[in-house]
This record gives sequence, structure tokens and C-alpha cells, in this order.
Amino acid sequence: MSEPIRNKKLDLTTAPTPQNTPANNAPISSHAQQPGVASIKEEDLDRAAAASIFAQNPKLVSMIQGKLGTLVGRSSGYIESLPAPVRRRVAGLKGVQKEHAKLEGEFQEEVLQLEKKYFTKYTPLYEKRAKIVNGAAEPTEDEIKAGEQDDEEDEDGKAGTAGDESMDQGLAGIPEFWLSAMKNQISLAELITDRDEPALKFLTDIRMEYLERPGFRLIFEFAENEFFSNKLITKTYFYQEESGYGGEFIYDHAEGDKIDWKPSKDLTVRVESKKQRNKNTKQTRVVKKTVPTESFFNFFDPPKAPEADDNDAASDVEERLELDYQLGEDIKEKLIPRAIDWFTGEALQFEEVDDDLAEGDFEDEDDEDDDEEGSEERDDEEESDEEDDNSKPKQEAAECKQS
Repeated sequence: MSEPIRNKKLDLTTAPTPQNTPANNAPISSHAQQPGVASIKEEDLDRAAAASIFAQNPKLVSMIQGKLGTLVGRSSGYIESLPAPVRRRVAGLKGVQKEHAKLEGEFQEEVLQLEKKYFTKYTPLYEKRAKIVNGAAEPTEDEIKAGEQDDEEDEDGKAGTAGDESMDQGLAGIPEFWLSAMKNQISLAELITDRDEPALKFLTDIRMEYLERPGFRLIFEFAENEFFSNKLITKTYFYQEESGYGGEFIYDHAEGDKIDWKPSKDLTVRVESKKQRNKNTKQTRVVKKTVPTESFFNFFDPPKAPEADDNDAASDVEERLELDYQLGEDIKEKLIPRAIDWFTGEALQFEEVDDDLAEGDFEDEDDEDDDEEGSEERDDEEESDEEDDNSKPKQEAAECKQS
């Protein structure tokens, strides 16, 4: 809150607040008008010139950002201006709030312990799922009936096409179970490239475990394959030891395993070939260069937090860190607990759709088609007009020649 205007005498018998400050003592006159867009002339602010100055002086931008950062959280002087008895009561409320924060921390800790307790109950179910997926066991008749009952309720009378059982006698487990589930999970599907799919077909299980300290580990298990020698590839998410404002755990960083790629099988890079010509001999040669490329397996090489003085890359890295953590949470909270629903696609109906994405990024195709057809018609009319204009002199010349 801004400081009161100087040289004005204020009645401090009651502390001025936004709720009880009288109108006659208000620092802004009731006749004052807040400037609007219409009252600001563009020539008064040359944005292009300002943008050019900032673009040419990155150090100036960094300095301004640093100065603004130091203002965050600083007192406006309002609390200090309150009468001593009121300041004591404010301090007392802070003490009460500390007790509340302590209880919030205890609540979050108990929630974590409750999650761990039920995780131990979920684990046997996850182990049974892995055996069924990989063909090491078959579901019981009761489990099959329970699943079929759900299918009948979901279908609601819709007829389905049954597979040919005679062709499936030698098929074990559920092929490409985890790859299909991941491709139905929107945030993960965006990471999977066509080059990744042959390697992800060897994925036999995805599971997680809690750490002794706050955090969790994701475990990806693979069958023997032609791409890498790792049987397990893990990624661990660490939280800070101290809890946040509301008692929640604060994400700190993530660490991923190094993938032991087999020769020329690294999916996180691609080889670019470029021809070079010698200026003197005119001979050509092909130079091959290895460059990074998009791949799901980059997930195991998480971004690192930016240096304290590196403000230029901070915003980009912060965004990548947030996305990386969200991916880990999606695997932990969505994919692993309900893998079968992601495999069948049923989980998609429970996903929340971003309103901005749903409305702002999509347009009616009919309107675009109409616009395109209209523009094509206008182009055709313009071309026909040009042809008519070009044909008139020819016709006139022909008429003159006949005369």
C-alpha cells in the first residue's frame, strides 16, 4: 500500500485502511479519472524504440529485472505507521498463523504417510498387472467377469466385434501395453516420436517407489533389446527438506539414469550429412555431424536449474523444469495407477480440457473453406477482368483492321 501524501494532516485515532479511509482524506480526488487506452496517444510512447534499446542492451534489461526483484516483498511502510497497540495485535496474529502453519506441515506429513500406507496395498495389484501384461500369469475368472461387467455397462447395448480366438492361442500377455497407454496419455504422447516406438515396445513395466526423504522414483523396466543395455532406467524427483507456505512439499530437482546406448542406436541424436567443396581442388566430401533431436528418452536427462546470475535463460529453463515435473506427476498419479484405462482410452473422458485450447486454438473448418472459396472466386473474377481488359485492345485492333 502506498504511503500517505505528505503535508496532509491525518486523524490517526483510527488506523487508515482501504475499508475505513474517509473520502475527504483520500489522496486521489474524486474528480480524477484513471487514464484509459483512448486517452493515451501512441506518439507519446515509441514502443519500437524502447524495444530496440532493450534488444541492444541485454545488460540493461538484466539490471532492471534485478532492481525490480529486490522490491518484491518489501514493506510499503503502512504497517510501521500503525499505532503501537495495533502493531502488537498484528504481531500476535502472525504468531497465531505460525501455529496454523505448523499444523499444515503436520497435515501434509500425515497425508504422505497415508499415501505410503496405501501404496503398500496397491503394490501387489501392480505386480499382478505386470505378470498378466507380460504373459507370466492369467487373470482369474472372477477378475474377468468383473471387467466384462464394466464393459457391458460402458457399451450400453452397443455391439462389439469379437476377435478370432483361434489366431490368439500362441499370443502371451498384452503386446505393446505400455506404449499404447503412454500414447493415449496426452502429455506423454507429445514426447514420443516415430523413432522411439520400436524401443518402447520392449517396455515391460512402469512403477514407482517413495524415497526415505521427500520425493519419489519412477522405474521403467525393459526387455532385452537392440537399442540399449539397461534393464532398468529410473528417474528420481527430489523435494526440498523445508515445506512451503501452505505446508506443501516444494520440488527441488530431478535426476535420471544414464542410458547405455548400443552403437549407432542412440535415439536422442541424429546424424546430419553435409557436402563440402574444396575451393582449390573443387573436390567434394561428405561431413557427418551428430546433433541432438527430439525423443522420449530425453525425459531421463532433465533440465538443470539456471545459475543465479543467468537471467536470460532463467525463464526458458523454469518453464522446462515445470513441464518436466508435471510429466513425472502425470506418470505417478495417472499412468501407473490406471494403466489399463489409458490402454483402452477410457481415461481420456476424465481428462480436463484446457478451455483456452478448446476454444481459442480451434476454428470451424467450414468457415475457413468458405473464406478460401470466396478468395478463390475473387481471384478468378480478377483474372477474368484482366483477361477482358487485355482482350479489348485486341478486339479494337481487329475491328480497325477490318474497317
